[in-house]
Amino acid sequence: MTASIDTPASRPSWREAMLVYLEPASLRMLALGFAAGLPLLLVLGTLSFRLREAGIDRATIGFLSWVGLAYGFKWVWAPLVDRVPIPLLTRWLGRRRSWLLLSQVGIMGGLVAMALGNPQQGLFAVTVAALVVAFSSATQDIALDAFRIESAVAEKQAALAATYQTGYRLAMIWAGAGVLWLAAGAETAPAVPAATAAATAAASAPVGALYQNNAWMTAYLVMAASMLVGVLTVLLSPEPVPIAHTQPRTPGEWLKQTLIEPFADFFRRYRWQAALILSLIAVYRISDIVMGIMANPFYVDMLYTKAEVAAVTKIYGVIMTLVGAWIGGVLSMRFGVMRILMAGAVMSAVSNLLFAWLAGHGHDVNALILVVSADNLAGGIASAAFIAYLSSLTNIQYSATQYALFSSLMLLLPKFVAGWSGAFVDQFGYATFFTSTALLGVPVLVLVWLAGRMMPVKSGTD
Repeated sequence: MTASIDTPASRPSWREAMLVYLEPASLRMLALGFAAGLPLLLVLGTLSFRLREAGIDRATIGFLSWVGLAYGFKWVWAPLVDRVPIPLLTRWLGRRRSWLLLSQVGIMGGLVAMALGNPQQGLFAVTVAALVVAFSSATQDIALDAFRIESAVAEKQAALAATYQTGYRLAMIWAGAGVLWLAAGAETAPAVPAATAAATAAASAPVGALYQNNAWMTAYLVMAASMLVGVLTVLLSPEPVPIAHTQPRTPGEWLKQTLIEPFADFFRRYRWQAALILSLIAVYRISDIVMGIMANPFYVDMLYTKAEVAAVTKIYGVIMTLVGAWIGGVLSMRFGVMRILMAGAVMSAVSNLLFAWLAGHGHDVNALILVVSADNLAGGIASAAFIAYLSSLTNIQYSATQYALFSSLMLLLPKFVAGWSGAFVDQFGYATFFTSTALLGVPVLVLVWLAGRMMPVKSGTD
């Protein structure tokens, strides 16, 4: 049948909409969302804080963010994850869980290598290790998105998206605030006794002079161990009921079924509307992603200490992220994904303007609390609605490949543009940069409005 994500056949009550969060599939997605969110900041946002503290210039940090393009090209190997079994491992765990476990081992190994590296002495080695983490993390995303989509009916995908997003955001807090807290606590001796003295010392010392690599090594090793949350969840979770596939008789049929058919299916279902959908996916998170690369260098240059950034993002970031993800999931089920998608796009752009205000306001922890809280609330709402929207577009027979295409496209253009963010800041300053990222959200509003006027979204179970 054909169904619309904005006009469900049977709208759940408020009680039913909230109780779905306590179902086993939702709780599993909370833990697996944590495993998915942990590596992202460690190769992007948190790494940029570490590199800036080590004295690496902003332009180099911006270009190194292209490590994240691995997430933008994961659709290339997604068909293999969707169909190719791993010897021995797939027989033991099943198709989805075997790929999840293999990718998680790769993430842990890459994080250990990043921990043992020193960007001041060997930036190339740290970059290669970050690439390993990014590639393994992108592979985990492919398998996990398919695992999530195949774990519940379409009507419950918004709830799974919300719990997944909650776990994902909690991991980003741990990989952002947590790693800063760990690194600050692992320093051999306090560089300065208080935050005011820290600002004075940082202003007078050469960039990178206060960097302590051993402290970062400890923090990254703890992050590697934190991936055990995902490993244990994979080992204890049931494999989703596999989708029956017609077995190809020739290599040519295998290539067509594995590499071509998932993409052909999407264009057959949406025809000319596919261009609009793909355009929306390509730019929906551009404001947040482009801005995010320079957020941590901004904190360093504004003389916020690791302890200050960690405290603000850990307390207020966690609270507002949970609130945002919960609100986004519940409201998407009650009022439709497209309305919440529009609200999230507006809020994300506006929150970037707050960063522009903070750049002119100066070092102020209370102001940082306000900005981080608003940013996390907007991000939680937008992400929960967007994940539900992407999930609704997939055909369950090709869930891994099609979702990988969508989530890759979501990152490809923003990550490429973000690579120039450091050079832009050097030329025009932080306030102009943050304002520009907010303006990038204007075309998003137009595309969401146009997509909302489309015909009802075609279910992949037709």
